[in-house]
Amino acid sequence: MFSSLRAAASWRHLLGSSLAALALSAHSADPGLSYERALQLAQEQSAMLRARRASAEGASALEVSAAQLPDPKLAAGIDNLPINSADRFSLTRDFMTMRQIGWMQDMPNADKRKARGEIAAARTSRERAQLASERVMVERGASQAWLARYYAEQRLAAFGALDAENRLLRDTVNARVASGRAMPADAAMVRQESVALDDRRDELERDVAKARAALRRWLGNTADEPLSGEPPSLQTQIDKLRGDTASGRLERHAELVTFAPMIEMARAEGREAEAAKKGDWSWGVMLSKRGPAFSDMVSLQVSFELPLWADKRQDPQIEARRKDVERIEAEREEMRRRLVLEIETQLAEEAELERKLARLRSRSVPLAEERVSLTLASYQAGRGDLGAVLASRKELVETRLRAIDIAAQRAALRAQLNTHFLKDHP
Repeated sequence: MFSSLRAAASWRHLLGSSLAALALSAHSADPGLSYERALQLAQEQSAMLRARRASAEGASALEVSAAQLPDPKLAAGIDNLPINSADRFSLTRDFMTMRQIGWMQDMPNADKRKARGEIAAARTSRERAQLASERVMVERGASQAWLARYYAEQRLAAFGALDAENRLLRDTVNARVASGRAMPADAAMVRQESVALDDRRDELERDVAKARAALRRWLGNTADEPLSGEPPSLQTQIDKLRGDTASGRLERHAELVTFAPMIEMARAEGREAEAAKKGDWSWGVMLSKRGPAFSDMVSLQVSFELPLWADKRQDPQIEARRKDVERIEAEREEMRRRLVLEIETQLAEEAELERKLARLRSRSVPLAEERVSLTLASYQAGRGDLGAVLASRKELVETRLRAIDIAAQRAALRAQLNTHFLKDHP
């Protein structure tokens, strides 16, 4: 019997060890939602990226047909069919009656076909540029959403650390009231402070829920997984961005890359309009079948367009395409100037936030902690009042939360600064 019990205990121990190993393995296999994993999932799950990719592939598929000749035409008919004599409705008795079948082909001029091919190629380049730009926008949105949730949870965690301090302060005040060294109003003051802190905790929990919902916009239900890891510093690319902005190398900016193919597309449309002044031509061949007593016939035909009124038809279209090129170039220059201002402003703001955060962490937070310690010691020694303790604690809480807020603002700004250019920016 004892051996059976020992065997059962051994099996239970083995089973428990196996379950623990499986749990540990599952935990290690699912490390949580890291910053890098969030960006990867956003790229994989973005509906807009799928739309842009389909648009680019569709534009690429159209390149094959853009410069091809139009489809030929097959013609069939009856010519000179009698309707009111003894030969009426006969296809063979009258020598003029012919059954016809023919082949016709329109021939746009070579310059026009070449321009159409260039238009299609430029459209494909534009769609691919928009796809690359959209990838940057998805990365920016997912990055900022992950960071917003991370720092919202940091605020809540920092605030939650006050619970132990609240219990310690409440016990201290109750003991002093019981010993007669403090007024009962002090205990009520502590309870009031606890209610105010509960209200603030609700606000922070609301912010976490909102941040999680914003992240869900990019990742779906995966956004509800616990976060893991620390956010990257993102500082290296910012240093590079300063040099790129100072030297004016903005061609690979996500909002500028589409302008070059748009300009080329407008120019190709202008070349197509100019090619229309040369006119197109077409040719056709027709076989005419007559009755057995008459010979069959073959007809050949060539026709040409005559652009005689180019000043009223082709020239206005050519001028319109030229103006399109001017408009797009002007819009690109305006966008470039706006982006330079935006980037320089963001760099200045990032530098300001960096200095503020350094001061908060190195000076403001330690001073606020020291003030709490001094006021609490004075109160416990009977030389201070509870109001000063609560005021200093509130200031410490706000200082700590402000440091997290500044860190969150800096991280969001750095995420934006690091997603101005395409990833292959040299």
